[in-house]
Amino acid sequence: MATGTMRKKGSTGKNKDGGAISKTADAVNRHLARSLKGSPDELYTAARHLITHGGKRLRPYMAIKSCQVLGGTVRDALGAASAVEMVHNFTLVHDDIMDNDEVRHGVPTVHKKFGAPVAILAGDILFSKAYQTLASSAAGSVGRERVPEMISRLASACVEVCEGQMLDIKMAESDSIPAKSQYITMIRKKTSALFDVSCAMGAICAGAGAEDVANLSRFGLNLGIAFQITDDLIGVMGDPAITKKPVGNDIREGKKSLPILMALEAAQGTPQLKTISAAFGNRRSSRAELDRAVESIRELGIEKRMRKMACRYADKAERMLDPYAGSPRDELGRLLEFVVKRSV
Repeated sequence: MATGTMRKKGSTGKNKDGGAISKTADAVNRHLARSLKGSPDELYTAARHLITHGGKRLRPYMAIKSCQVLGGTVRDALGAASAVEMVHNFTLVHDDIMDNDEVRHGVPTVHKKFGAPVAILAGDILFSKAYQTLASSAAGSVGRERVPEMISRLASACVEVCEGQMLDIKMAESDSIPAKSQYITMIRKKTSALFDVSCAMGAICAGAGAEDVANLSRFGLNLGIAFQITDDLIGVMGDPAITKKPVGNDIREGKKSLPILMALEAAQGTPQLKTISAAFGNRRSSRAELDRAVESIRELGIEKRMRKMACRYADKAERMLDPYAGSPRDELGRLLEFVVKRSV
């Protein structure tokens, strides 16, 4: 198998993940709607705000498919799937407050619509409800003896997300350019930890043994890294119709994402360095200046290098599926293709 090329086992034919993810998302959305109700109503309306207005539900999908790969059902994994989506949305609410972002999923962020105090509480209720949902829903279908392991794994993932967020903040504050290894460590914690735990909890919901839980956990870990590498590429060079952000937005914001770090490194001693540096972190950059910076990054071959790197992690993820067969396994294989081949 050539480095940087995904194998085709379990992923041939027309890509069908859009429909499969949507079908799973409908079940998760119904469960989330039932779980996120209470008084005062404004608190729960704020907590549901981002969930109501978008999101692909990738993490719940991975939890449910990991469960099905090992013989479980949607019902078995629904509590775990909903819990991890609540935690994910908790991180989005708090990230938006920290970054003072005004728009997500094409609608005002929670703190812009409801105010910062309510947004903080909305994030907190999402975090708390995640564990309540996991304990109550999972206990009924999975068995109470397996709930403590899932709670422990989800708590550990939340710790990693916080550590990853702090690493991201420190990287942003630093005047130096971080090494690629530092960046991979940061995204492994901040992003991939929730992909990892989604698959692990799904496997646990199916009553899997330690080896199967470890296989699905590693699948999620590597998929998460491939996902974030691709997401970072889209953040720099993405189509605004897809990203809902201007082209080059991450360049203007001065985000030290991997494609920008690789571009700055590759541009040393070239005419492109001045063009990229002039726009990087410059909120006054014109549309033309940003377009030139993006074109310079293209000229340096960064997209090809990023795609190749994402494929390497996707290959690692796919190897974890080798012991398994059946439709759910194939759907996870197609998910890898979707993650790596998303259009910029």
